[in-house]
Amino acid sequence: MRSDLIRLFQTPPQACGYYPERSAQNLLIDPHQPDLAGLYGAALEQGFRRAGDQLYLPRCSACQACIPTRIEAAAFRPDRSQRRNLRDNADVRISLQPAQYNQERFDLYARYLRWRHPDGGMDEAEPGDFVHFLRADWSPTWFMEFRLAGELIAVAVTDICEQGLSAVYTFYAPEHASRGLGTFAVLQQVELARQRELAWVYLGFWIAGHPKMDYKRRFQPLQLRGSRGWKPMLPTGKD
Repeated sequence: MRSDLIRLFQTPPQACGYYPERSAQNLLIDPHQPDLAGLYGAALEQGFRRAGDQLYLPRCSACQACIPTRIEAAAFRPDRSQRRNLRDNADVRISLQPAQYNQERFDLYARYLRWRHPDGGMDEAEPGDFVHFLRADWSPTWFMEFRLAGELIAVAVTDICEQGLSAVYTFYAPEHASRGLGTFAVLQQVELARQRELAWVYLGFWIAGHPKMDYKRRFQPLQLRGSRGWKPMLPTGKD
């Protein structure tokens, strides 16, 4: 992906979502760029991430903490904790559905945000927020649904590209948090990648030492993308 062929923009500084005392900036691919769907796989390879119709990469002048990560799907083997998670959720039924709005999904999304981000600006979700944040007209997005006795308890927003699968966002029922549904969703996305013979599951950004990111290092073999491309992360989280 070459910047002389693709228009890139730098966002103004804004509050960092991970460290309140820091500011954050992103590098954006022009959302009006022709054939964003065709560019998406190459953008993932370069470390970009999708949110709504934007493909972005953190580019902060004073901080390089956010590092793109991906799981090598074919070589992945669940550890003891992940095997227990699979057993504990054996009663959950999983299906892949078109990425469309409906009231059931929105109600779950809104409940999750009120629980996960109270007073954080995301806790009063509107239907438009659901549509604009989770999908784009050009994106190859599917909703992986998780149901328990027919009840929708989690949705993993999943983009399926030729180069790999991107785990975009997962939301779930707060009363089922003890099931480890976030971990379970990633395990199922890895399995989906294996079934479709996709090499990678792109897992978003790693921030060393941040408690919200610690779970990612357990999905081995995991790769980090630095200035010289992708390289393996050691299970301890030290690259």
